[in-house]
This record gives sequence, C-alpha cells and structure tokens, in this order.
Amino acid sequence: MSPAPVIIAIDGRSGAGKTTLAVELAARLRAHHRVSLFHLEDIYPGWNGLMVGIDRYVATVLEPLARGDAATWTSWDWEKHYDGDSRVTLPAEIVIVEGVGAAAAPARPFLSAVIWADSPEEIRRTRALDRDGGSYEPYWDQWAAQEEEWLRTDDVPQHADIRVLNRADGAAPADVLQLLPYLPALSPALSPELSARRGPSLRVERLEGSPEPAALFSSLYGTSANAVWLDSSNAGSAWQSPEDRAGDQPGNHAASEAAGRSRFSIMADDAGTHGQSMTHRSGQSELRAGCGTATVEGPFFRWLDSVWGDAAVGTPDGYPGEFTLGWLGCLGYELKRETGGSDQSAPTPDASLIFAGRAVVLDHAEGTTWLLALDAPEAGEWLEDARAAVESACGPAAQLAPAAQAGGSNGVVLPHPPAFRSRDTGNQYREKIAAAQHEIAEGNTYEVCLTTTLSAEVPAAGLDPWPTYLALRGKNPAPFASYLKFGGLTVASTSPERFLKIASDGGMRAEPIKGTRRRAADPQEDAQLRRDLAESLKDRAENIMIVDLLRNDLSHFAAPGSVTVSRLCAIESYATVHQMVSTIDARLQRGSSRAEAVAACFPAGSMTGAPKISTMAILDRLEGGGRGLYSGAIGYFSLNGATDLAVAIRTLVIDAAGDGTAELTLGVGGAITADSDPDDEYEEIRTKAFGVLSTLRARFPNT
Repeated sequence: MSPAPVIIAIDGRSGAGKTTLAVELAARLRAHHRVSLFHLEDIYPGWNGLMVGIDRYVATVLEPLARGDAATWTSWDWEKHYDGDSRVTLPAEIVIVEGVGAAAAPARPFLSAVIWADSPEEIRRTRALDRDGGSYEPYWDQWAAQEEEWLRTDDVPQHADIRVLNRADGAAPADVLQLLPYLPALSPALSPELSARRGPSLRVERLEGSPEPAALFSSLYGTSANAVWLDSSNAGSAWQSPEDRAGDQPGNHAASEAAGRSRFSIMADDAGTHGQSMTHRSGQSELRAGCGTATVEGPFFRWLDSVWGDAAVGTPDGYPGEFTLGWLGCLGYELKRETGGSDQSAPTPDASLIFAGRAVVLDHAEGTTWLLALDAPEAGEWLEDARAAVESACGPAAQLAPAAQAGGSNGVVLPHPPAFRSRDTGNQYREKIAAAQHEIAEGNTYEVCLTTTLSAEVPAAGLDPWPTYLALRGKNPAPFASYLKFGGLTVASTSPERFLKIASDGGMRAEPIKGTRRRAADPQEDAQLRRDLAESLKDRAENIMIVDLLRNDLSHFAAPGSVTVSRLCAIESYATVHQMVSTIDARLQRGSSRAEAVAACFPAGSMTGAPKISTMAILDRLEGGGRGLYSGAIGYFSLNGATDLAVAIRTLVIDAAGDGTAELTLGVGGAITADSDPDDEYEEIRTKAFGVLSTLRARFPNT
C-alpha cells in the first residue's frame, strides 16, 4: 500500500496528440516526482470496444491506483484481436492516464485533474494515421462514430480543468505544465514546480533616452492580442494651473506628490515563455498559457493570494521603480461580492489580467528606459528587439506618429459621432439623489456615491480603439491613464485617482479624490473655480468622510499606529478638471497577506460612500445594474510584492461583440450628501463625462 497518488487524465478524440502530450508531461514531472503512465489503447477490447474499454479501465486500473495499490489488468492483443497478457501498473506520486475515455463519467470520481486535448480534424486524422499506419485507416470512421456517441451523453470537455488546442508544434507540454499548479487539487503535489516558478532570474537593462511612448507601444505591442500600457500620460504636461506651476518650486508638497504619481509608464503583453492571461467571472477564473486553458473555481482574491504577495524577485540595484514584472490589468466593481457587497453580474469580466514575463518601463523623471525580462530561451532575442524599438521611438519621426494616428489632437474622426444613451434620464438621476438623501436622513448612510452609465453601439469597423485612446490621452492627460487590450475588450482610461499602492517594503498609500470643478479657458475664471473648490464646505465634508473610511480600510492590515493623513483636501488641476485630493499612508503589518489587504480596501471608498457595506447595498437598489469595470481598479501586482492600482474612472470601455458591432460604455457619478443640490450634482456628472465625450465628438444625452 502506497499513499494515494495524484491522478491526471488526458482525454480527447483520436489524433489529438494525447500520447505525445502524456509522455512529454511525464518526462518533465519526473524531474521532481515519481510518475506512472497508463495508455488506454492497451486495454480497449478491439475497434468497437470503447465503452467496454472504459469500464475495464475504471475497474481494473483506476480503482486500485486511487487506493495506492498496484493495478493488475489484461491487455488487448491488436494483432490477434483477443485478450493479451496480464500487466501491472505501479502506483506513484503522480499517475498520468491518457486515451479516449480517460476522463469519462465513471472515471472522474477517481481523478485529481482532467486535461482535454483537441486539434482540428484534419490534423487529428493525419496524426493518428501517421502514428498507427494502415492498420487504423479502415477503422477510423467506426472509432470516430463511437467517440461521438459517447460524447453526446458525456460532455467531458465541460468537465475539463485544462483544455489544450494541440497543434502538434511541441508547445503543449510546457503550456500545460504552466497551468497545472494553479489547480487547487494539484498545487500541494506540484510545490517544486511552484517554487521554481516563484524564484526566476530577472534580467534588467537601462537605456538612455526618452522614446515617444505611443510609438514605442505600437511598435512592440501593436499586434498583440493582449497587452497593457499603464501610461503616465500627464508627465511633463503644460496644462497645470498657475498655483500648480508655482508649486513646482522646491518645497511644494502637492507638486511633488503629483510628479511622483506620473514618474513611470509600463508596457507589456503576455507573449513569451512565461506569458499568461486570466479572466475571472462570478467565482471562476480562466487562465491561459499558450495553447492551454485552465478553469479554476473559487473567489478572485483567494486566487490572487495564491499567485502574488510573497516576493519572488528582489528589486534590482539602481532600478528606481517598484514594478519588477508580474500581473497587470483591471478589476471590476462586481468583485465587491467578495468584500461584503452583494453578488451582481456585468457584461464585462470581473477581472482581466496578463502575466508579463518581460516589459518596458519608462522613467519620465530621469529620461531613461528600463527593459525587464525573466530568464527564458527567447529573453536575449526580445531584449535585442526592444532595444531597437526604443532607439527607433527616440527618433524625430516617432514624435509625429501618435497625433497622426489619433486624427489630430482634438478628437477622434468618426463618420458619425456615437449617440450615447443614459441608464437614467436627468429627472430619474435627480429622483435617485432624493432617494439617497432619504437614506441619509434615516441614518442608513452618510454619503452615497451614486453613478449611472452612458452607452452607445457603433459599427466595430468604424471605431479603432487605438487612435481613440491616443486622442483621449492627448485631450485629458492623467497620471493613471491606461490602455488595456484583452482580445475584443479594450479599456481606455484617463484616471487621475490612485486607489491603493503597496510598496515592496510594505508602505501603503491611498489617495482618494472627492470634489470636482471644470476648467475654464479664461485664467481668472479658472482660478476662481479652483478657489471655489478649495473653499467648498460640502466638498471638504465629502472628502473627509472618504478619508475616514479609507483610514479604517487600511487599518485592518496596517501596523498599529502607522495610519496617518499626510494631505487633506489638497487641490490638483488636470486638463479638464480641478480635483480635491487627500493622501492616507500606512505600513503593512508584517506577515499580512497583501492580496487580503487589497481586498479589505476594495472597491475604492471614493466610489461607494460611507459606511461602505451598507452603502453598497443602497447603491444596488438605486442604480439597478452592474457597473462593470467602472469603479474598479487598474494597475499591477508585481513579483516583488508591490502593487499600484488606480480607480477606474474617466474610463471608456469598448467591447467588440464579434457580430460587427462594438458597445461603448462610460460610467459617471458623484457623491451625494444631505446638503447636495440635485441640479449641481447632475451638472457634476456632465462635467466628468466631458473629457471622454468631447474626444469622441459626442454629446451628453439630453434626456
């Protein structure tokens, strides 16, 4: 008797490459484990024996192996077409069983993981006949008919933990091995593989020069299916107010804070040996590595805790940034179901992330470019290509390209401007403001961040997301601007607000924005609007309520006595708005989970109101629909344990449905307090939408 093994089944139709995948996977796992391998083709009783073979396999092979016993089974003699000799498969730490029916319904209770391999039919037939020669060809149709009959009543692919599109290019074993440790049933057994992945070698290069960011991103990632650009697009901008420009002098705290937020830009995709992507919806994560896709059940933040938090790499000497490769992307507001909110759904994913094994980091303060790459066979070639792209993007021609792609700096040239509709008419939004104030009067909340959604449907061919984002960043530069591309889903954000930063050394910071005024072309009027915001008792009250909420959120995982407010109700100016900003700092308590610390603060208090949980329940009743990515977070989770996340506001989401249309959505909202004026609040959401809508030459819906 041996300990019960981990049993991995590799199933799929004939010719899907199961045998080669099983052999290669077993060879790689044998670096750290004892592995047994069983092929179902040795037990099928003839060309019409699929179902009988499955029964024999379960009874004589799986049942004893699952107990940790040796399996004694009768082979099939394919030349004599009769039972052959008796054979033994010994138990091992890991047992791999492969063949058609390896993960059939009677087998699944004994299995730790199911891998479904698939290939295009023309590849499957050619591969099977090449392997078995002419002996299989007369029986191909007969065997295929058995497979189809079996799969009609037993949908094995739907039960698969990992699905592989095996194109016979040799990539499948490595891709599957990347995904296997994510499966909860396998992660304890595959701890050596996890340890190897968590201690990679990081290659770093520093290059002089400031490449044009848009030209560089287009050169390196313009054709990538999944790519992320965390874009400090306001670095060096000239649209600050006179007060901010005066603040550029030494000693001005507000200016130094703003400059710090705008120092770095990060560009990456999910290509290369280490590249992966993930999508989370309603308690289920789908992870992709090359040709493999794994499905993992469970909450998002539990998954995040399993892949991020412990420092896997250190910060290189001389490197001034916090990002040292890792996960990048966005979290949707509906993840609140895991942090005290109700369970709602949205058309967009609850989270979309890529794992970047290589990236470009621009240091706008020093005028340098950093190339980061985890050691891999192709790392040297990528570094060479990235060097050339940086050099090209530093040239004079690159400086002109972005404006040309954006159709000019004032907006996107479209055949017809999008006709946006609002989830709430003006009167409906005002009625909801009154309902929120009733909740405040009843003592159920102090402040309600009431939002609505603007949406429009356009021909997908008529709106290119890339020049659309370039026009947005040109019109409304922001420290946390970002361009995220996940297949047909694009996120184009010009967010000015930091949600949460956790440095690699444990320093924590939140910088909520509450209080907004439009910018004016006349300098005197603009200065008056800024003073009006600074002196507004209502806006200060809104901001201070959120500061108190975030102090509480941070305190759950902060070292005692470390929570401080270093800025309270400071005014910062951006291209289209003045904003009131505060800064709350803390230090992460030693031994605390960084993923749980993020969850404790999610969603951003500036997008819910206070107290958070009861106010989220009120918002669910008032808003009547999911927010999607709006009000969530955008940023990174780095391999050195650092994270920097922005609040997903001023954010256009472009969702290409695949039917020739694209749905545009823009969320807007504002904080409602007891003394809010409904007309002023409605005007505020129009102000917040202006930067995005005017870029598209669209209007706020007049309803």
